[in-house]
Amino acid sequence: MLGYSDYLDLVPKVELHLHIAGAVRATTLVELAAANGVRLPRPAETLYQWLDFYGFLEVLRLGALAVRRREEFARVAYECIEDLHRHGNVRHAEIFFNPHYYTPNGATYPEIVDGLIDGLSRAEAEFGTSALLIACIDRSVCLPSEALEMLDWVQRHPRPQVVGIGLDGAERAGPPLVWVEAWRRAGRAGLRRTAHVCEDNQTLFEGPPAHFTHCRDALGCDRLDHGYNMLADPAILARAAAEQVPFTMACWSSIPANRAPRQQRIRRLYEAGVNIVLGTDDPTFFHTSMGHCWRTLFDALGWQPAQARQLSLAGVEASWLPEARKAELRAEFSARLDALEAALDPEDRRLDLAIMREVKESERSSF
Repeated sequence: MLGYSDYLDLVPKVELHLHIAGAVRATTLVELAAANGVRLPRPAETLYQWLDFYGFLEVLRLGALAVRRREEFARVAYECIEDLHRHGNVRHAEIFFNPHYYTPNGATYPEIVDGLIDGLSRAEAEFGTSALLIACIDRSVCLPSEALEMLDWVQRHPRPQVVGIGLDGAERAGPPLVWVEAWRRAGRAGLRRTAHVCEDNQTLFEGPPAHFTHCRDALGCDRLDHGYNMLADPAILARAAAEQVPFTMACWSSIPANRAPRQQRIRRLYEAGVNIVLGTDDPTFFHTSMGHCWRTLFDALGWQPAQARQLSLAGVEASWLPEARKAELRAEFSARLDALEAALDPEDRRLDLAIMREVKESERSSF
């Protein structure tokens, strides 16, 4: 029989919220930094430690400067997929990469993207996990003109693996309407569009619920990342649920004090009917994995196999894969979920405790 933790690890998953710069193994980063003359602030065992969101971003950007050559991009991409495969059974991933993190040290866009594709192709051949790429702008360090520059690179050097553009970094530094021209041009070029929005590491003034409206109506985003601050506006929350726009959410990639509150925000968004998909965000930087994220969140919220099935298949539907490939994954995931549920150990205490939790919640709501 299968225990609940093992079951959650083995559930087939799609990863739609992962930044390649935040998925580099610490030992790999230290090795590449030494080879390329980049001085890092701490040794490998304490490298990925910080006090706040902005300290994390500083190390993220510094670490990106250590990756410069095509073969180095291939290495980090391969290791990223290997980790997704081994620690959470990810079957497909769509990965953010920020070209402007790497170009200051001489890497060209073709070198960056072709190196990543080299690594992803090798990993798919070995592990069976497919991957696509999303070219991303960090609004904390880039100007709107640089977003247009990135879009020009994407269009002048088309690769079938690069299917869309994204917006990350501190939301307060570049609200959605700043990026309208690039996002609309990307839409006309046939690229998919997403953006980090309504993050809970920003205040309601910095990342207000209204940013959801701007991303949908002005930027034309068909998928969004995070979204927790939408809970402050019932009307916008209701619209997000009604439109069923997918939100890729990360339960662990935050400062420790915010993790439990974020888990509860994810629960509230899910219960409000928002279409959520779970991701890792920056897995090595936050010492997590897809399996760890699922186990942690399901344990905190008392979620059951019904939620696991729903979230597993939601990842397939929210992906930017062609419909034929989605149909293949849908069938593969459904068959695998059937087999895993049949193998679940009914004596697993986690299931018993979760059911008790659900009963208590229903009793409270009846008063």
